[in-house]
Amino acid sequence: MTFSFARLARVSLPCRQFSSSAPSFARRSKLDELFNHDAAFDLLDDDFDGDDASSGGHLMLREQRQTLHYLRLIEHEMPKLVAFRKPFVPPTAETPVIVRSIDYGGEEHPATAKRAIVVPVDQLPLKDEDAAHKLKLLAGPRWTPNPPADAGVSGLEVWGNGYIKISCEDFPKAAQNLKWASDTLDRLIVEANAGTGDKFSDVPLDVRHVCAKARKAKKGEHLRDRVLNRPSILDFPKEWLPPRNSENVS
Repeated sequence: MTFSFARLARVSLPCRQFSSSAPSFARRSKLDELFNHDAAFDLLDDDFDGDDASSGGHLMLREQRQTLHYLRLIEHEMPKLVAFRKPFVPPTAETPVIVRSIDYGGEEHPATAKRAIVVPVDQLPLKDEDAAHKLKLLAGPRWTPNPPADAGVSGLEVWGNGYIKISCEDFPKAAQNLKWASDTLDRLIVEANAGTGDKFSDVPLDVRHVCAKARKAKKGEHLRDRVLNRPSILDFPKEWLPPRNSENVS
C-alpha cells in the first residue's frame, strides 16, 4: 500500500475566517475539529488510485533533479574556470622540494594544518659524498632509500641516495608548520656541509626503520636485501629486447 500525498492535499476543508487577534491554540483546536488524526489514518486505508507517484517514483525524480542540478553547473559554471587556467611548468633542479598537504573539501579538520616536505638527497646543495652520508645519518628515520608512497614521486625515478621526508603539525597554521619543516631541512644541509669535526664516513647507515616497515607490509621486501637493491625495469637486460624495426615505427 502506498500513501498518497496528493489525496491528503485534496481534502476539502470548510472555509472559516479566524480573527488575527484570536490565540493560536484556538486556531489549532478548530483545525483539530475539522481534520483530526482519525481522518488522517482513514486516508491510509484508502486504495491507491494511480493519481500520484509511488515512493520509489519520488526518489527517482529527486535523483533526476540532483543530476540536472550538476549538469547545469557543468554547462554554465565550469566554463568560467577557464579564466583561472595556468600552464603546467615542470619543477626544475632549483625547486626539488615537494610539499604535501591534506584538505577535506573546505571542512575544518586538525589534519589540514599539517605539512610534509619530501626532497631527494641528490638534488640538495651538498658539497660531496661525505656530506650526503652525514646528512642521511642526521636525518635518521626521516631518510629512506626509496621515495615515500605519498610523496608524488614517479616509480621510475632513480633512487640514488634516497629521500628525506619531514612533516610537522605542531602549530595551528599551515604556514608555520611548513616554515618549521623548511628550516629543519636547511639546518640539516648546513650541518652536513660543515667542514669542522668528524665526517662520520665510517659510520654505517641505520636502516632498521626501513626493514621494519617492509616486514610489516608482508610483501617479502625485507628478504635478501631487497629494500636497498630492489630490481626495477631499468635492470632489464637490453640485449633481451627484440630488434626494433624502424620501418614499422610511424
